[in-house]
Amino acid sequence: MSNEQTPSRVAIVTGAGRGLGRAYAMALAQDGVAVVVNDLGGALDGSGKDSGPAAEVVAEIEAAGGQAVASHHDVADWDEAGGMVALAVETFGRLDVLVNNAGILRDKMFANMSQEDWDAVVRVHLKGHAAPAHHAMAHWRAEVKAGREVAASVVSTTSLAGMLGNFGQANYASAKMAVVGLSHTLAREGERYGIRSNAVSPSARTRIEENLGNGEGATYDVFNPANVAPLICWLARADCPATGQVFHAYGRRIEVLNPTAIAVDLQSDEDWTVDSVGEALADRLPRRAEITDFVPEFNR
Repeated sequence: MSNEQTPSRVAIVTGAGRGLGRAYAMALAQDGVAVVVNDLGGALDGSGKDSGPAAEVVAEIEAAGGQAVASHHDVADWDEAGGMVALAVETFGRLDVLVNNAGILRDKMFANMSQEDWDAVVRVHLKGHAAPAHHAMAHWRAEVKAGREVAASVVSTTSLAGMLGNFGQANYASAKMAVVGLSHTLAREGERYGIRSNAVSPSARTRIEENLGNGEGATYDVFNPANVAPLICWLARADCPATGQVFHAYGRRIEVLNPTAIAVDLQSDEDWTVDSVGEALADRLPRRAEITDFVPEFNR
């Protein structure tokens, strides 16, 4: 371990060079957590010094008295994701929190979407969650088997687009709904090892979501990424009870969603027929929700 002081809590935040990830990393550091700041961009300059967004965030955290280290691992590469987890343990002596945040967009109407557009987005958003989580889960399971207590947290990033669909985002929506299934599974599998897992859908202005507006004359920035950070910090704490939940957060609002709730439950005294199914369901189908139902200010 390279740091002289062993922190009581250590987090990895992927995609932490800018936007939401940066806000999460800064807030976690302010909450006393040592942070592995992951961002794929960055390289050594002519003097051998690390440069790029991750290094800048690390410098800000350290200037404020916190502990951080930069990671340039590709989170969607299985082996590199393992290297990122190893970096956390080697640098700080432990790992307690994984915040999967890295993402990209390749928006197109589905009929026009190329295989490359599909694969790139699913790779980063789904495999980029699965690979780090795999190695973190394996690490924590090994800790428990070695007799050490674990109070770990995985925070995955989903989206209303995944649960509701959105024009031009079939690749992104598919990956983000898959993230919900992954998060629920990790909650079930991790329970015996002291691992919690939750998914968060943030509505915030970032590089991949630049056009979120607050309305003319607004004095409060509803879509500031920092607004979501307190929820992430709470989910990261060792004494947080939440697991297997899906949250949506923006501005001063936090919603706990239940995408698995039964909207209509019909039973029949006789075997269903095609006609009886139609008669029973046609007038009882729930209205399809829109993103603006959850975020009235949403403006793309």
